[in-house]
Amino acid sequence: MVGIKRLAEHLDISIGTVSRALNNRPDVNPETRQRVLDAAAALGYAPNQAGRSLRKGATGVVGFMMQTGSEITGDGDTFFMSVFDGVQSVLIRHGLDLVVLLCSSREDPDAYLRRTVARGFADALIISATRRKDPRIDFLAKRGIPFIALGRSLSDAGHPWYDLDFEGFARSAIARLTARRHKKIALAAPADDINLGHVFIEAARTALADHGLRLPEDYLLRCPPNEAGGYVMAQTIAGMEDRPTAMILVNEKTAIGFYRGLGDAGLTPGKDIAVIGFRESPQARFLTPALTSYAMDLHGLGVSLAEALLATMPTYEKTYPLGVVRRIWPHVLVEGDSDAPAAD
Repeated sequence: MVGIKRLAEHLDISIGTVSRALNNRPDVNPETRQRVLDAAAALGYAPNQAGRSLRKGATGVVGFMMQTGSEITGDGDTFFMSVFDGVQSVLIRHGLDLVVLLCSSREDPDAYLRRTVARGFADALIISATRRKDPRIDFLAKRGIPFIALGRSLSDAGHPWYDLDFEGFARSAIARLTARRHKKIALAAPADDINLGHVFIEAARTALADHGLRLPEDYLLRCPPNEAGGYVMAQTIAGMEDRPTAMILVNEKTAIGFYRGLGDAGLTPGKDIAVIGFRESPQARFLTPALTSYAMDLHGLGVSLAEALLATMPTYEKTYPLGVVRRIWPHVLVEGDSDAPAAD
């Protein structure tokens, strides 16, 4: 990579002129500016980020905080990779970069965020895995740091957020199953205090009640979002005396383990128990019978997250006059063969 000094030597003009041209200053004539930009592209110019940060009071970096570990995100989560791609496709328009901040499942996420903010290497943040009450939201708001949350929370600082449509998923899945004569419907929910679990369970209880049904306590199974969790859950259901006839899963990795667990217990998905999942994944697409699931545009979600975040930053708010965005991200039904009607 070529620095500004080498670029100036190549063009035989001063470093100051090169700097002003690269920063689109009005005191550089258009011909010189274009000449500098062409040479920068040809030589692979890369700015000194540390120097730029000191001069501009900005880093050009947006941080995306996510928690890692199989108990939280599962074993290799493709969900976030698609979202990251969408976020970066927006940031690159403005010469910004996305840095993923990985908080171990063994570390307190609040302490991790405070340490990250203290280091000051990001201009704005995207936080995920929002909890029912999330101190990170109040902390960032009090510090005046631009941020957006992927997920709602009872903690409300007037901040922007996007969340997945867990209510719509619950209502639609239960309506689909009851239309197929299922009355014994079980739910899989996260084993932690992530808010999505609360939202999903509350919506599912309401939807069941609307159809004259209830959710017995042993039909609410909590497990980590991985294949092992799905396997254990299937084994638990297989051992029930009053077994449910249908199961709704909120994570695609649990579906993979759930299928395997049912098979090892001598049960067939879609025949002995109907299964509906949330989010398609490359692995889940190869399940047999094909999993009935709810999929979404994850790249588009990343694009919308980034644009909504930039809308809160003075430098970019005119480009993205969106105000404070608070929206539910939609899904679409992908019909499979895993949710056959209940046996008469």
